[in-house]
Amino acid sequence: MPVITSTYNPPHFFRNGHFSTIYAALLRQVNGILQERERIFTPDDDFIDLDWSYAKAKTRKLAIVLHGLEGNAQRPYALGSAKIFNQSGYDAVCVNYRSCSGEPNKQYRSYHSGETGDLEFITHHIIEKYQYDTVILNGFSLGGNLALKYLGQHHPIPKEIKAAIAVSVPCHLYGSMLEIHKTKNYLYAKRFKKNLIEKLRQKQQSFPNKISKTDIKKIVTLKDFDDCYTSQAHGFKDALDYYEKSSSLPFLQAINVPTLIINAKNDSFLSDKCYPFQKVEKNQNLYLEVPEYGGHVGFYDKNNVYYTEKRAIEFLKELVPHSSPQTKKAL
Repeated sequence: MPVITSTYNPPHFFRNGHFSTIYAALLRQVNGILQERERIFTPDDDFIDLDWSYAKAKTRKLAIVLHGLEGNAQRPYALGSAKIFNQSGYDAVCVNYRSCSGEPNKQYRSYHSGETGDLEFITHHIIEKYQYDTVILNGFSLGGNLALKYLGQHHPIPKEIKAAIAVSVPCHLYGSMLEIHKTKNYLYAKRFKKNLIEKLRQKQQSFPNKISKTDIKKIVTLKDFDDCYTSQAHGFKDALDYYEKSSSLPFLQAINVPTLIINAKNDSFLSDKCYPFQKVEKNQNLYLEVPEYGGHVGFYDKNNVYYTEKRAIEFLKELVPHSSPQTKKAL
């Protein structure tokens, strides 16, 4: 069946969406993983930093891990994902989007929820240089939207890409924008805006002809930020145009590799349209799991291995060896 019944049942405190979200973001620590950095250079004279970790034995399987808004390759969810992939015989590469690796990128543009061009560049670079024959995409939040849009938009995708797992995905960006501006999400929105404004001030110093200090002072909400910077730096008319064209929801029907979406019911960032039941029912390659709990990327589980990390490996073991365009194995 396309909609999977979830077995996730965390301890009592982690049934609170805000608690699980905050704990996972601020308190979780993932140890025992060593990353090596590779810098690649883009056609527009910029750079992207990739952080690699490896399976114990030589392998031709790779997981590409995509972080969320203002995240990086060292966030606990990225490290936790990379660690379990390494333990399961996959190399892992955690992508740092432009401006997210600890060093400002060179161009005025940076990254956004629908920037699949950089992801396409990264996947082709990796496959051509390292010759992996099995590549998995594992995206979180913004990175989940990025992975889903890429799979549905860029056809044909490399034959080496066999599957994807997307967690806590705001696949309808306009709806998620409305949610993040609600009172329940005030602290999250404030934190995101603070980080984004700090980066934008750096941009203003490097590109004073593109944006002024006065423009930055006018930014009150995250939507204001998208109107002022995200849309203008990346070729959109305004924030609403950016949300419409960058959401992965319209592209889900075109995905043709096994893809698991895990969105918790108590994720305060997601609107109703971020639970794409109808889209999943019409595409045999899509699987949707909606646990009661988990918050936003906060699927705590025992032994510091999160539920979504375990589910990713289970999903691949079940589906990837058996997947084909004509068949869809029930879980």
